[in-house]
Formats: sequence, structure tokens, C-alpha cells
Amino acid sequence: MKHLIRLTNALLCTLLLTGCSYFGGDEDDAAITPAELVKFESEVSVKRLWSTKIGSGNRDYWSSLRPVASSDTIFAGGHEGNIVAVDIATGKKRWAIDLEVAISGGVGYAAGQVMVGTIEGDVYSLNAADGSINWTAKVSSEILSSPKSNGEVAVVQTVDNKLFALDAATGEELWQHDGDAPILTVRGISEAIVTNNMVLSGFDSGKLIAFNPANGSLIWESRLAVPKGRTELERMVDIDGQPLLVGDVIYSVTYQGRLGALSRGTGRSLWFQDSSSHFAPAHSGDKVFVTEDEDRVRAFKAGSGQVLWSNDELFLRRLTGPAKFAGTIAVVDAKGFLHLLDPTDGHFVGREKVDGSGVSAPLLTVGNRLIVQANSGSLSAYELR
Repeated sequence: MKHLIRLTNALLCTLLLTGCSYFGGDEDDAAITPAELVKFESEVSVKRLWSTKIGSGNRDYWSSLRPVASSDTIFAGGHEGNIVAVDIATGKKRWAIDLEVAISGGVGYAAGQVMVGTIEGDVYSLNAADGSINWTAKVSSEILSSPKSNGEVAVVQTVDNKLFALDAATGEELWQHDGDAPILTVRGISEAIVTNNMVLSGFDSGKLIAFNPANGSLIWESRLAVPKGRTELERMVDIDGQPLLVGDVIYSVTYQGRLGALSRGTGRSLWFQDSSSHFAPAHSGDKVFVTEDEDRVRAFKAGSGQVLWSNDELFLRRLTGPAKFAGTIAVVDAKGFLHLLDPTDGHFVGREKVDGSGVSAPLLTVGNRLIVQANSGSLSAYELR
């Protein structure tokens, strides 16, 4: 299955508009020409507070590494095995370690542990205070998402659509779930939400499933999207972005499917809206924001799913998923431009080039600061002024 998924990626790079040809290829093909940036009058300005280097970058990899934060420290990793802990206020490194392995999933943090996964299916738990290794564990295949934990159970998802629950103290396997992967899938895995009484994860089948973290028993499952079409390509409905938990409501979106709001306790559907995305949604105020296929940013009413606005002016610029940032909605494109949108109506309020290498890792908001991990291997913090 792993070989098939890798072969599928080569097909998707040529078949999907979200693929590998943006900002490259045949310039005469207008169908895949990214939008030119429109001029506008800035309402806010962006200030870089600090920047530091993590590693050599991740140009040749999919966006499976993301920074994560504790109360005062940011943890970030590079695909070549570098893990760093950085002071949020100053950007100074508190510690750095080279695991000398190819990291493909991470970074996760919980209860004093920093966790990453590798191409070979190894899970590393590090001490968040000094980077020393607590334990390692082996799962079935490549890990493409950040390990998650509630301090007692650590959860990882693998490229063969399996979910593993490990003892957070020892790494010993507690239980696993096989997600029954379809024939074709997008290369990417949803990240789990792990609370004291629930493990919630999305699968390539378009299902959201909630488990008892202690023993893996099923609490509920809900199908977010139903496969449609005559070909396997048309029938893909992968959930690749992490579900978003806001109070007692879960928001999640599939590829070629729907954005949905579900009850946390029962999985009951509250509303659905047609949408297609590989990224986690963002929430701010009474709105949910999604970066959709072809790089359209849309806002939905959180309570009903009503479409409030759509910004199509970043067509095919290979955007990150959205993040709320000091009263704006932020996305970064493959040329390294940070775009700030007004959450009320979606118009541009600010723009800044943050790194010419581009950004593919998910953005991280810590208070009023935006943390950006660029493809060059830099990690930077920004604020508005």
C-alpha cells in the first residue's frame, strides 16, 4: 500500500490543480498560471521580531512538519532530523538535537514531551526541557502527521491509514485501529485531537471517528463526505487537515467533499457545506475559514455553515491553511508572501514577503504572534504594528 500511495503522488502532481507545477512548468499554459498579486492600500504593517535557523529546509517534502508551542517555548523540526527549542520572546535556542533520522511527521508537544515520527515508522519522545530522548517506538509505516498526546496516551497516524495509541510514559503500544484505506489517497494524514476522554481522528475514507483513549473502543463515527464518481480519483474524500475543536463543536473538511460541524459528544451532524481542502480550518469570532482547492479562501458562519465571503485573488499560489493573527486571517503562498485578510469580508489588509523559499508548513499563532517555518529551514516570529 505504501508503494501505491507514493505512485499516486506522482499522478496527483500532474492531475490535481493543487499539485507540483505551480510557479513552474510551461508558462504558456494559462490554465495553471498563478494569479498576479493585486495592489491595495495596506491597513496594517508586519514586523519581524526574530528569526533563527532550524536546518537545511524542506523543499523536496510535503508539508508534514509544523512548529508547536508550550507556554514559553516553540519546538520545531527539520526533515533531516534537527529538533530545536526556541524561546518565544527572544528567538534564542534553548536546546537543539540532531536525531540523524529522516523526520516525516511532527512536531507534537504535550505534558513535557516533544514527539516526532520518521519515514521508517519510528516515534521519538524527547524531554521538552533539554531534548534528551525519553523513548522510541515502532509503528507500521511512515508517519506523516504530528504525534498527539494527553500526557497518558500518545497517538500517531501512519501513511497506511492506521492509528496507534502508545503509552506516553514508555512508548508501549496500547491499541491500534486500521482505517481501511481506499485504493487512491492524497499523500497526507489527518492529525488526531487527544483529550482526557477522547481520541478524535479523520481518515482517508472521509470518516471522523472518536475513540476511548484508554482502550480504543469506539465512541462514535460520522461520515463527513461520501465518495462520488466513476473513477478512484474522483472518489477520493481524504481528511488530511486536523479537525478543529471549538467548545463542544468539531469542524472538519475533506478533499472533494464537505466542510462539516459536528457535536463533540455524539458526532451528530450540525451542518454541512460543500468544500474541498487538504488543510485544517481556522476559527475566529463567529466564523470558520478554509483554504480550498485552487487557493480560494472562504469564510463560513460557524453556527450555520452559511458562506459569508470568498477571496479568489490568490488563485493557484499554493497557499498554506488559514490562521487567525491579531484580528486578521493569515495565509502564506509558495513565493513566501504573507497575506492578511479582513475576517469580516475577506479583503486584503496587509502583505509582507517573509521568505523567498516559500512556506508549506502550517502557520502557528501564539497570542498575537505568528510563527512561520519557511521551506529554507528558517523559523520566524511576526507581529502587527
